[in-house]
Parts: sequence; C-alpha cells; structure tokens
Amino acid sequence: MMDAVATDSSSTPSNEKPRRVRRTRMTGAERRQQLLEIGRTLFAAKGFEGTSVEEIAAKAGVSKPVVYEHFGGKEGLYAVVVDREMRRLLDMVTSSLTAGHPRELCEQAAFALLDYIEEYTDGFRILVRDSPIPQSTGTFASLISDIATQVEDILGREFKSRGFDPKLAPLYAQALVGMVALTGQWWLDVRRPKKAEVAAHLVNLAWHGLDGLEAKPHLIGRRKS
Repeated sequence: MMDAVATDSSSTPSNEKPRRVRRTRMTGAERRQQLLEIGRTLFAAKGFEGTSVEEIAAKAGVSKPVVYEHFGGKEGLYAVVVDREMRRLLDMVTSSLTAGHPRELCEQAAFALLDYIEEYTDGFRILVRDSPIPQSTGTFASLISDIATQVEDILGREFKSRGFDPKLAPLYAQALVGMVALTGQWWLDVRRPKKAEVAAHLVNLAWHGLDGLEAKPHLIGRRKS
C-alpha cells in the first residue's frame, strides 16, 4: 500500500513549490485498533444509541465504509469493545484470587474490581449499561455471573470444610460478587472513600454480617491501598 502524501506550505516562499510531507498510512490492524479506541471512548460518553457510525468515522478521519469494512457496522464494533472489556475485568478478578484465607480472597476480589474501575473507567461505564444488541451475552449481569462462577468453587471448598452445604455456594457467590459490583457502580462516580477503605468495608459486611460489623474495619492481606 502506498504512503499518503500531504503538502506543507506554511513556511514555503511564494516562488517555490510547496514541500511534500510523506505520511504513512495505517495498516489494517492499526486502523482496527484506532476504531476500537475511538468507539470505546464514544460508547462510554454517549452510550450505544447516542453514538453514530458517522461520528466514529469522523473521529478516525476515515469514511463510513471503513468502519463497516472492519466491523460490519456500529453493532459489530460495540460487541468487540464489550467483549474485550469483559475479558479484561474477568482476567483481573480471577488472577487476583491467590490467597489461602477466604477473608483475604474477598479482599483481593474487591480490590480487583475497584482497580478495574479506577484504571479502565470508560470500559466499566460501557459494561454497566445493558447491551442494546439482541441475544448479546455482553451484559453486566452475565459478567457478574462469570465472575461468581470463579468464586463459587472457592466458596464450595470452604463450605465443605466447615460442614456447610456446598450446594449453597453458587447462591453465596452471586450475593458476594453482586454486592461488590453494585458498590463499584456507586463508587465509580463518588470516588469516596478511598479504594482501600471501600474494600475494607465490603469485606467487613461480607465476612461479619450486619450483626458483627467492625466499627473500624481493617484489611488482613498484604495490600493496603
């Protein structure tokens, strides 16, 4: 593919030809990545319905057919953006669950979600919206279910060792992960108190229940911020 050529006449004397500036075209992979990043930003700010193919193309400096060529339309672009964010968050949560003590596992799961919200705010804003695409699995509810499945096995082993019915582990996993996720939605906008304090309070409720809440909850893991 040939390079695109532009001219620069800002400092060229009137009796000389404009200087030619050589600009390299993006490869297909680079263009696809650019469109994904632009789409991600627009979907986070305006939502699916508020974002148009025209605006995506204009931001990228291309024509509408280029967007269709790479993704088949706005729906295809949105689906790829959501899938990438879901995999990123799921990987962050599952890779964080390394502790042996179940209370510290709760801390690690809470930190993983809050880390994602802090580092990938646009992505989280997209995920917490219900998918507008029919039959899409890219919904916040389906993501919570995926994460809960990871936690379910850990809780099941803990229940069994304590003499509880391990069949109830899925219920408790959904409750625990749902509590952390919904608190994360609230913290997304307020950003108070600090992340470590939010994690400590989440674990306080999950671990002690309302009857045994600590007035000043603390973290037992190595991570403190």
